[in-house]
Amino acid sequence: PLQGTVTEIHIAEGDRVRPGQLLFVMSALKMEHVVKAEFGGVVRQLNVAVGEVVYDAHPLAFIEPREVGERVEEAEEGVAIDHVRPSLQALFDRRKFLFDENRPAAVERRHSRNRRTVRENIEQLIDPDTWVEYGALALAGQSRKRSLEELIWKTPADGLVAGIGSVNGELFEAGRARTVFISYDDTVFAGTQGGRGHDKTDRMMEICNELSLPLIFHCEGAGGRSGDTDGSGAGHPNVRTWEKMGQLSGTVPMIGVTAGWCYAGNAAILGVTDIIIATEDALIAMGGPATIEGGGMGAFLPEEVGPMSDLAPAGSVDIVVKDQDEAIAASKKCLSYFQGSIDAWEAEDQRLLRHIIPEQRGRAFDIREVIRLLADKDSVLELRPEFGLSAVTAFVRIEGHPFGLTANNNAFIGGAIDSDGSDKIARFWQLCDAFNIPIIALVDTPGMMVGPEVEKTGLIRHCSRLFVTGVNLKTPRFCVILRGGYALGALSVMTGNSRAPIFTVAWPQSEHGGMNMESGVLLSNREELARIDDVEERAAEYQRLVDQAYDRISALSAASRFGFDDVIDPAETRRWIAQGLLSVPNPEPLRRGRAQFLDTW
Repeated sequence: PLQGTVTEIHIAEGDRVRPGQLLFVMSALKMEHVVKAEFGGVVRQLNVAVGEVVYDAHPLAFIEPREVGERVEEAEEGVAIDHVRPSLQALFDRRKFLFDENRPAAVERRHSRNRRTVRENIEQLIDPDTWVEYGALALAGQSRKRSLEELIWKTPADGLVAGIGSVNGELFEAGRARTVFISYDDTVFAGTQGGRGHDKTDRMMEICNELSLPLIFHCEGAGGRSGDTDGSGAGHPNVRTWEKMGQLSGTVPMIGVTAGWCYAGNAAILGVTDIIIATEDALIAMGGPATIEGGGMGAFLPEEVGPMSDLAPAGSVDIVVKDQDEAIAASKKCLSYFQGSIDAWEAEDQRLLRHIIPEQRGRAFDIREVIRLLADKDSVLELRPEFGLSAVTAFVRIEGHPFGLTANNNAFIGGAIDSDGSDKIARFWQLCDAFNIPIIALVDTPGMMVGPEVEKTGLIRHCSRLFVTGVNLKTPRFCVILRGGYALGALSVMTGNSRAPIFTVAWPQSEHGGMNMESGVLLSNREELARIDDVEERAAEYQRLVDQAYDRISALSAASRFGFDDVIDPAETRRWIAQGLLSVPNPEPLRRGRAQFLDTW
């Protein structure tokens, strides 16, 4: 049954036709259909003419069956397997401008600045034979001022390469390895953002959301492009890229990477990601030198706007690396914590932890060495090391399992809780909680930082982020008090109190009190001490009271009051954490995050 137009008639009345012989050609919805004889015979009547429209069940011809000869067989033509049709060749010709070997001048410019091309980055980041590219044939929307030929060789992919591939496939099954990768291409209009590039970005954001795939975004570029001529003309107000990316916050892990200049819109893309990795020579700013000068805000050299010497201490960048090789290695390592546990791991001799903290109460020690010894070998990835110096935040592994670790840094203000440190820890907790990465809290703090200068930073609001964030965490958390467990500061970094984590344990040298013991003795014994006239006798009594107070706040004394779950040998810390994780129903990271969104700060 077919409704269509008769376009060809290959028989006439009285003709003898054999089975399989071509009778008619019909057209329906731009498709040609051939009608062949099902049996042999003589044509007695034609019922149609060329150009006539016929409907279902309309007879085309009447054929009287007869023996007229053997069936007509179509000659089988051999298939030339390597033959390339013109349409396919046109595709191959178009694709060649995507690849570095066919763009030598652009590649040379890139290499002259010690930068890798996007294709070279893909080769290093994405597992072999797993890359599938989206929108590769898109061109810049400038057809009103450039020929098609120029756009093809000058604007491949509209300066934005996007697709899906596997990352860390040697460690994780395919479902956890699949990752969306997007990169601006500095060789196309300085990596600026074109309209079709935005469309591609939006498309990939939707795929990330629908498939719960993590995102790695290389953001180097000069911001929005002013030269596009094609499109609706609405332009800027209709751009939905930041809406799409904002909707991914807390839903899938987003890692931003940049080298070189990253200005304006490109910087805004970078700022929405969860973790930012930048090379040491990168420049990141919401407005570059030209924008600043054009706005009457002064003239600056590029290296004066957004260098890492400013942005790393400001907390804008999580990881600063030497070059793009290190950036890709860092992004793969960073992503691995969200992908899950690994089977192969090694650990340091845990007995070394027994000697890491000095016996002298006030002697500083290296908290990063504690973290290195506690974690699996080569598994520590610290975030924002130059910001919020009173705290350390890092991804680590224990027996192959990923954890987010926070620690007070006694080398800076004694590990007291200040505004930057509070922001740093609270935001890191949010990130871990969104994807169910268990948290280890290493506590060593004298309490909240005090004094007029710290209050000028808004401490009461900033430190309260710890209380609000900690008690609302859903991810498993474990607390180890290393030395100082004092006052509200200790409660805040325990994620609420000693009962909030799955366990809270203390090392033998740790101390636990409501405030600094010396201050407590002075405040509570002021009158008694004042009645002692002899200075040496008063000093001796003061020291006796201080020693007595320290005895009351020792680890063993606090444990006898069941202030926490146990006092442990430092060498047992890894065992406590590993065994604690075994008690958790769902210890692996979530593929799809559960947070409404994450604070970008």
